[in-house]
Parts: sequence; structure tokens; C-alpha cells
Amino acid sequence: MRNTGRTRTKVLPTRAGAALALMLALALAPQGAGATAFSPFAQGVAEAAGAEAAIAAFYRTRNYAPLWTTAADAPRRAALFAALDRAQSHGLPAARYDAAGLRTQIAAIRTERDRARAEVALSRAFLAYATDVASGATEPRKIDAGIVREIIRPDPAVTLAAFASSDPAAFVRALPPAAPEYAQLMKAGLDLRRAAASGAWGPRITAESLKPGASGEAVVQLRDRLVAMGYLGRSATQDFDASVQKAVQAFQLDHGLTPDGIAGAATIEEINRAPEERLQSVIAAMERLRWMNGVELGERHIWVNLPDFTARIVDHGKVTFETVSVVGMNQGDRRTPEFSDQMEYMVINPTWHVPRSITVKEYLPMLQKNPNAVGHLNVVDRSGRVVNRGAVNFAQYSARTFPFEIKQPPSNSNALGLVKFMFPNQYNIYLHDTPSKSLFEKEIRAFSHGCIRLGKPFDFAYALLAAQTDDPVGEFKRHLNTGVETSVSLAEPVPVHLVYYTAWPTPKGRIEFRRDIYGRDAAIFDALEAAGVALGLEEG
Repeated sequence: MRNTGRTRTKVLPTRAGAALALMLALALAPQGAGATAFSPFAQGVAEAAGAEAAIAAFYRTRNYAPLWTTAADAPRRAALFAALDRAQSHGLPAARYDAAGLRTQIAAIRTERDRARAEVALSRAFLAYATDVASGATEPRKIDAGIVREIIRPDPAVTLAAFASSDPAAFVRALPPAAPEYAQLMKAGLDLRRAAASGAWGPRITAESLKPGASGEAVVQLRDRLVAMGYLGRSATQDFDASVQKAVQAFQLDHGLTPDGIAGAATIEEINRAPEERLQSVIAAMERLRWMNGVELGERHIWVNLPDFTARIVDHGKVTFETVSVVGMNQGDRRTPEFSDQMEYMVINPTWHVPRSITVKEYLPMLQKNPNAVGHLNVVDRSGRVVNRGAVNFAQYSARTFPFEIKQPPSNSNALGLVKFMFPNQYNIYLHDTPSKSLFEKEIRAFSHGCIRLGKPFDFAYALLAAQTDDPVGEFKRHLNTGVETSVSLAEPVPVHLVYYTAWPTPKGRIEFRRDIYGRDAAIFDALEAAGVALGLEEG
């Protein structure tokens, strides 16, 4: 068809007439290479896209050929609307893309300028959806100062051009994260929506605590919720018997609780959480995965999930080492931040260089009261010399003017223990040993000033060194036994990912949940909700 740019349609007042007018418009619309630069369609596109440089440039480079609004573009429209109609299942703000409004706008096309405005509106909605589903619908740093992850946003011009030359349905399917966990979380979200809509989990447990041997209505409530959540087969028991105890233990393992089989206060609190609450955790986890989309995890990498209090080494997708951890306490700047970096070396028999914030907030007031306080630490001047505390009037200094550093030399009692693992970063965060071993026995392990303490630091070191020596234990101990601070480089730097997932799939597909220790996931869901995300319980 020759492209004249002068297609006209008859205005019909009825809904049926509007549909017929649309069919005529699509059938007679410019095809092939596109509209001329002076056609009403081209002018309309230029005007509608004027404030959006990427969209405007895209249409200029294709001589204003339409992408959405001809009969030949039907597969693209279908792929886009199919995606927008499923946006809610991704935990995305469906209202932002306004699929219903787009459909109405298309149905109301009467002139070439109407078609141009619809064309740009479709491109705008496509880019909004593509950006959100590929890299997140929110900005993490605006949600919480501790989420300092760098987001890889798709280039809108590149995205439009790639879509234009691709199979539409396949392109749209490939936009979300390809990580298998994303699909598992999405499925879990659908299941939770159904449970919430139907009330399938039943009433809350009214007892404060239940132990094996108990019986009665509260045990029935416990039994029914465990059955509904898939931890117990169908049962008519009213007793807290061995089967119920085993189900409680399985629940506890999946929720980061001590697996003692007793439904104490913490366990009942977690069992009583509504499916809507769990759904919010799943939606937050999906957003976090979108933020990490495009980040190369590394064939070997270290995965530290803060609310799970674990550090893992992952090789080719499988966990090859795991240890419990202690993370930053839930106070101000002591919360451990979230980011990715590269572990470059370990320091055996480390000196603790006390961070300036700890020095002036905690130790300076002690020294001002008693110069001999914290005697296990050295006060060091700018030349690196240990100062005579008795010769210093610490009261004359403020947090701003204090001229000294505080260090702790290598020893078994060193705050960093006997080894630290370094991935140099502006936040001064690293992984390390600790003499405070008793903290690893606690259920919630948020006690540090921000760094991550490891329950098995030596084994962690051996696992890292095994990639570069046949005798990792001997290599490590050779340096350790000197008692001298020694840096050992990793032959290949290992990516480190400090993450925060309160909902995460196991290899078998079950979703594990953790407590939101810093309140970050609640803040993420609030931000998503403000952007237009809805739980979508009507889908159940």
C-alpha cells in the first residue's frame, strides 16, 4: 500500500460503529516503511512524544513508521496487553500502565492524530512496564538509606528498537528476571492470593504457647493452619501428637525458628501471620530480584542473606559451604547495608582499626571519664605511635577534633577474631571472625556494628583457599601460627552479594520466610503500594 499519510475514517457514534471505525483505521493505516515526516500521523507522533527524548528519537529513526497501530502490529499489541493484564501477578503497579485506558484510547481513534497519540501512549506504557518488570518499579535508595544497590536500568531507545525487530511475545516473556527463584516467587504469590481470598488458612491460634501432649480447641486451630499451609496431612486429631510436633518442626525450619517442635510464642506469632503478610514479603522479594536483574552473580559467589543470618558460598548454582552469621543491629547506621562487591583478600591475625564512628561515639566518652578505660585497645597518633594515655587530656577533644586512632593488635580476643575477609568498599563492611561465639546460638543475630561475623570463619577461609591450593588448611594455619598480621590474596576475586530476602525459595520449591529485622521489606511494600501495587486478592 502506498503511504499517503491521508487516511480518513468516518466518525460513527455507536460503540459498534467505533469498533468498525477502528478496524477501518487499522486496515487503511500507513504500512511498510512508515509515514512521511509531514503526514498528520508523523506530526502527531512528534507532538505527543516531544517531551520524551527516547520515544521521539525512536520514531525519527524509523521515519515515523508505526509500531502498534496498524493491522500488521496486532501481535505487538496482543503481547503488550497480555503482559499488562498480568502485571499484578508480578507485584507491579498495574494502574501505572492503564491497560483499560489504552484500550479505550484505541477504540476512540477517529483521525490520524488520534492514532498518533495512541501510538505514543502504547510506547510509553510499554517502556514503563519493560523498565519496571526488568529492573524494579521503585528506587531503592529512596526507600531505605541502607539499600545501596546499583540498579541496571534498560536503555529505553535500545529496548524499543530491540522489541521492534523481535518476536513480540518472546521479547515480553524475556523481560522479567530469568532467575528460577523469580518464577517460584511468582507462583507462591498466586497461591497466597488464593489463600487470602478464600480464607483457607482458617482462624488464628488463640493460645500463647502449645507443647506436645496438649489437646483442645487451640491444638485444633494449630493443626488446621499447619494442614492449610502444607505442613501436615489431613488429620482429625485434637492432640499435640508426634505428627503435629513434626509439622511444627518443619514450619520452624522454614521460618528461621529454633526447630524444637514446641509452639512457643515466637512460633505461634509466625504461624498466625496472614497470607496477606506473606504475600507482601513475596512481592518485596520479587522487587529485590528485579533490582538485581543484570547483576552477574558469578559462577562462584558469596551470598549473605541478612535476615536469614547466613553466609553461603555458591558454586555453579549449588551451595557448597554455609555458616551462620551475625549482622548489624537494628539501630541507626549500624544496620548492615545491601550491595554487591568483589572479595579480594583475607587478613589473618588482623589488627582492628576501630572505625571513626565507634571511636568518637563510644570510646572517646569512656576515655574522657577514665584515660585508662578500654585498656585492651591502643590509642595511636598520626605517626602510628602508641600514645601515653596519662599524658593526654582527652576532655579537650570533641568528636570532630579527636586527633587519634584506636587500634586493637592481633590476638585471640581481638574484636575481629583471627581472620577477616575483605571486599574494600566505602561502607567499611567486611566478613570476619569474632571471640563472641555465644551470639551464634541466638535465633535473631543482629548484634554487630554493621559488619558480618561468621560462625565458621576458618572453614570459610579453607573453602575459599581450596580454589588456589591443594592444602588450604595448611596454608591458612601456616600464616595463623605466626601471630603476625598477614594478607592473603584470592587468586580470583569472588563476588559478594549482601542481600535481604525475607521470602526465598528452597531448591525444592518451598518458600522460606524470615522476620523483617530492619523493616526494609515493609518499607518496600509501602513504596510499591504508593506506586499503585495492589495485592490483587480478587484473583483468588
